[in-house]
Amino acid sequence: MSKPRRLAVRSPGQRHGPITRLISPGDEGHATQPVVFLDYVDAPAGFGPRFGFHPHSGIATLTFPLTFDVEHEASTGQVDRVRRRGLEWVLAGRGIWHRGRPLPDPAGAPLAGFQLWLAMPPSHELAEPYARFVQPAEVPREGPVTLLLGAHGGLVSPLAAPLDANVLWVELRDGQTWRYEPPPTHQGAWVFAQQGALDVGGTMLTRELGLFEEGDGALEFRAAGDCAFLLGSAARHGHDLVLGSHSVHTHEAALAAGAARIMGIGQRLRREGRLG
Repeated sequence: MSKPRRLAVRSPGQRHGPITRLISPGDEGHATQPVVFLDYVDAPAGFGPRFGFHPHSGIATLTFPLTFDVEHEASTGQVDRVRRRGLEWVLAGRGIWHRGRPLPDPAGAPLAGFQLWLAMPPSHELAEPYARFVQPAEVPREGPVTLLLGAHGGLVSPLAAPLDANVLWVELRDGQTWRYEPPPTHQGAWVFAQQGALDVGGTMLTRELGLFEEGDGALEFRAAGDCAFLLGSAARHGHDLVLGSHSVHTHEAALAAGAARIMGIGQRLRREGRLG
């Protein structure tokens, strides 16, 4: 049995209104790639963020709304809805614009959810964009684990991602312990304690991000009170991160191609009156 890994870094993130930025390329993203952005949404009912049309290229976005439904529209014309605890996957590839809005909850529940940006390898950073919506019944679950991306135990995510990465949502009862054995290739790992207090090797996380020391050891968790957390592990991205205002690519030529595609789509959206 491998020796458990310890936490190397912890951070509360940076809050801007209803969004807390937990990971970005300039800081934690160097250790968590291919996850290069992680946002946590936390807002009272009726005060959640509404994202107008905006572009991306070179990445995929993974949205996991915990307590609300999301309506999503892409520049391809696709409009769909993902239910709470479902998944929204958008491969931006060579360029796409999209927008989303949380839908009102009749019970008036607060809004809570996550969005991740994942840097794509050269094989997919200029691929044809598409969106995939996975409803809650299709999201694999076993015991305390809901699998959002990758594979764990007998679970396999329905999202076909060209990445060696896992993202899991884990819910533990007070005093419950859980051990995660990442694949041997997953040298990097991180956790965000969203609800309750999470004991990680004697370090207590409460609404905090923790980055694990690199290695191939297991990750061990104990809930101090009922607890829920988002967990990721991955093999190194292995490529440079070349950043644009809405894009992440592996080299400058790919970024330029994505920017040109984004500009063309934006001009079309303005002609159609869909962009202010």
